[in-house]
Amino acid sequence: MGNSLRILDEKTALIATTECWIEGRALQQLQTTAKLEGMRQVVGMPDLHPGRGYPIGAVCWSNESTLYPALVGNDIGCGVALFSTDAIVHRLKLTKLEKQLSQLPGLDETDYASLLQQSEIPDLPVNDSLGTVGGGNHFAELQQVVEVYENTASMTMAKDQLYCLIHSGSRGLGQQILASHIREYGHKPLSNQQVQQAYMAQHHLALAWAKLNRTLIALRIQKAIKCQMHCLLDVAHNLVAPVSINGESGWLHRKGAVPADLGPVVIPGSRGDYSYLVQPHANWISLNSLAHGAGRKWQRSECYGRLKKRYTVRALQQTKIGGRVICDDRELLFEEAPEAYKDINHVIEVMERSGLLTKIAKLKPVITYKKPYD
Repeated sequence: MGNSLRILDEKTALIATTECWIEGRALQQLQTTAKLEGMRQVVGMPDLHPGRGYPIGAVCWSNESTLYPALVGNDIGCGVALFSTDAIVHRLKLTKLEKQLSQLPGLDETDYASLLQQSEIPDLPVNDSLGTVGGGNHFAELQQVVEVYENTASMTMAKDQLYCLIHSGSRGLGQQILASHIREYGHKPLSNQQVQQAYMAQHHLALAWAKLNRTLIALRIQKAIKCQMHCLLDVAHNLVAPVSINGESGWLHRKGAVPADLGPVVIPGSRGDYSYLVQPHANWISLNSLAHGAGRKWQRSECYGRLKKRYTVRALQQTKIGGRVICDDRELLFEEAPEAYKDINHVIEVMERSGLLTKIAKLKPVITYKKPYD
């Protein structure tokens, strides 16, 4: 790991160089989390930033009698899916593509019902949100490959092909699950095995819901731009799973951390930056995890004040690397401005230097779609 592994105390580590800017409050949250009952080890990723009580961009290993729903958070199953398309980049007309995406068509009822049945998701009130991106940093993005570093046996990328990247989660379902547990147990760990099993059943439902949501968003985009799409990967970065490390059973909580043992993953930058498709290398020093993105640099409440004199709404709907942004929410446009995020290149470099990943390809956003409820 060299100087990319910073040991903060006996239970807390950070994958970051001394040049990495990590907010002090995020480090405090990381070390406070490490002091929770039953916690064995906590590792912060280079995209670490403060969350609501617990840090985002962290992975936490606790013993088997301490499962913490609050460490997973309210967006259980949030993750990133990458789809290939049969659209050829040099044939695209950007203005036409933007118009097609501006009003995504609804879901085909037959496809929707069939996929819902396959996913074994019951009839829930929140199912009305299936196929929608959601707010915050969630997005659907058409991308093109700008550099191929090393194609693998399982992943071959082409520069002349259009790709679709979708970042979304379990929407209101995850929120309901967390809220119900907080009401009953507060932020205490779940130690009773039956209670743990009950939470994990709900957790797995949210994982399936979030994955189906990304699939349905892709189907809407496929219909809008009249192409065929194929899912290359779909990996969640908000989840908890049973694990055994050095013969000790426990729970691995990931809050904004990508599993390193499920094959290739995409680590997105901001809408005005690149995304990287990488091959992770499993390593328990990093608790078998990678950063899930660039990580926020500014709090949402700061963005408008910092940027209102520099940008108009129209200017924020274009990016410095030639992309376009479909978003009619003024507040969200400012909150998700590229300036509010860290440099993705530095995040990738730190993990690459640490031997945690190999780059496969670099992708550039062509059009970013951020309409939370459409």
